[in-house]
Amino acid sequence: MEEAIKKAEVLIEALPYIKKFHKKVVVIKYGGSILSEDSIRLRVLEDIVFLNFMGLKPVLVHGGGQNISERMRATGRKAEFVDGIRVTDHETLKVVEEELQKLNDTIVKELNELGAKGFGLNGKDKSLIKVVKKKAETDLGLVGHIVGVSAEPVLERLKEDEIPVVLPMGKGNDKTNYNVNADEAASNLAVALNAEKLVLLTNVKGIMRNQEDKHSFLSTLSVEEAKGLIKNSIIQEGMIPKVMACIDALENGVKKTHIIDARIQHGLLLEIFTDHGIGTEIVK
Repeated sequence: MEEAIKKAEVLIEALPYIKKFHKKVVVIKYGGSILSEDSIRLRVLEDIVFLNFMGLKPVLVHGGGQNISERMRATGRKAEFVDGIRVTDHETLKVVEEELQKLNDTIVKELNELGAKGFGLNGKDKSLIKVVKKKAETDLGLVGHIVGVSAEPVLERLKEDEIPVVLPMGKGNDKTNYNVNADEAASNLAVALNAEKLVLLTNVKGIMRNQEDKHSFLSTLSVEEAKGLIKNSIIQEGMIPKVMACIDALENGVKKTHIIDARIQHGLLLEIFTDHGIGTEIVK
């Protein structure tokens, strides 16, 4: 009986959040090594299906970096990154799209098997993600900087109570296809959809002031504090585009952003539906 009462108490704790976020859009970015681990991916997708059945409107943007890098290694090609962004030539772009499409198909299939209705969208199609070539001190090749997002293809799917699964590529005015950072894509999509939340799933607990000290975990940061941590090189490498994605989203109307560890069982639900959460929230 006591165990049953505890379960009921958990549901009651979640009730205000269920009411608050009912019919609100939550954009979730999922990528990295954790995307290719079947058991973790299925738990994350279960959480997303739960959000859908609770009346929220989840939109999933996925990366696929590990799959792409493994495919390149298998063909004797070396992956090159600058500030967490993959340098992309024509051959790499072909690998990127093929591997992302495989993952997209897998995610949609697994969402459907869990009882929801997943729908795959490629960012280069229907003017969903519009880009120009990204400028940087080091030439990144066919990497796009997002200059516009058409929310309509995603909104059409949400109206049908489907879970859009977005593959992060973009198209330029020159009709050239570009690789797009998934964090940047999720951030821009969250802004275009006027999302309540942007949640970035990763394989670390969140943001640490000192990576060697587990007690230096930061549960809440303001935009200015986050910028300061980047400036002082406390936030480095692959975490930089994640934090910048959160900052850009907040400065353009998204209510709250989160960086959480997808390896924590039901971490997504704990972050959204409980009083304390489990990751780092960045707020305006």
